[in-house]
Amino acid sequence: MITIHEAKTKNELTQFIKFPFSLYKNNAYWVPPIIADELETFDKTKNPAFENAEAYFYTAQKNNQIVGRIAAIINWDEVNGQQKKKVRFGWFDVIDDLEVTQKLLEKVYELGKKNNLDYVEGPMGFSNLDKVGVLTEGFKEIGTMITWYNFPYYATHFEQLGFVMEKEYLENKFPFVNVKLEFFDKAQELIKRRYQLKALNFKKTANVLPYVDKMFDLFNASYASLSSFVAITDIQKDYFKKKYISFINPEYIKFVEDAAGNLVAFAIVMPSFSKALQKANGKLFPFGFLHLINARKNSKDVTFYLIGVHPDYQNKGVHAIIFKEYHTTFTEKGIQNCIRTPELADNHAIHLLWKNFNPTIHCRRKTFRKNL
Repeated sequence: MITIHEAKTKNELTQFIKFPFSLYKNNAYWVPPIIADELETFDKTKNPAFENAEAYFYTAQKNNQIVGRIAAIINWDEVNGQQKKKVRFGWFDVIDDLEVTQKLLEKVYELGKKNNLDYVEGPMGFSNLDKVGVLTEGFKEIGTMITWYNFPYYATHFEQLGFVMEKEYLENKFPFVNVKLEFFDKAQELIKRRYQLKALNFKKTANVLPYVDKMFDLFNASYASLSSFVAITDIQKDYFKKKYISFINPEYIKFVEDAAGNLVAFAIVMPSFSKALQKANGKLFPFGFLHLINARKNSKDVTFYLIGVHPDYQNKGVHAIIFKEYHTTFTEKGIQNCIRTPELADNHAIHLLWKNFNPTIHCRRKTFRKNL
């Protein structure tokens, strides 16, 4: 018999978080989160996403063992502001048992129907800066700290339960420094002169912080036209600034500004923490943080997390300025591979940015939808 339990207490949420640790035990490709960070993400008093969203966390149990989990989420900014009558689900993991998946999803249906919503979509988090999509290709590729890993049967379960694909995301990999500098070096000099732009590079995190609010404003402007986009609020800006900026090498953050000091483009790259997180196995102490520090300093692979260009400067080649700066930084540090975070398959503009790098699609993922 399968029973569904809502995780409310710290202990229950910890068990919710730990379930994938047993499901993917000894899996070479799954990258575990830091348990304390996940607990903070689910803490209504700490995560500002709860200012405009509500979420409920459920585990499925069979024979007194957890066999699945799911989060049911409503982003009220999305529902009320964009008129997308959608209930989300995320943090979904399950054994290969269709009945368990069905029972978990029924809790999401209940939340959607209770609030007169039209459809369910997932897997996805609270916002655009959360993980998204179920893996459909690339099961033998190591994950990243900003993606979910899953077994192939996940997508099969959704399809068997009447879900259809809503969005597809692509993940690319390429050796950044192998591209010929001539592809963007001369262009970026011309663009800087034509539009009176300059690149900003940093050696210290303290020098980055004054620009972070502007960066999030630019992020909102850059991605506003995407169908899946929900803007980052001021409260969320402060939260992400405190939680993540100090975690990123300052030399991996690049800005471009105009003559008036307005930010017109930005990019964030992170060292690959995948293997370090596997060694940490969910814990920072006693030794987990040492693995992360070592990766921050010495990883030869990087994850290209975000890139954004103000709408007024899109299609003007401004990205060439950013690529030139990264080429210099990555050459100095001996970076070997760049891994792109999931990008919408129909976001053709972003795919064109990478054409000279000959990227290889190594993973695909999808969100699935079902009408209520």
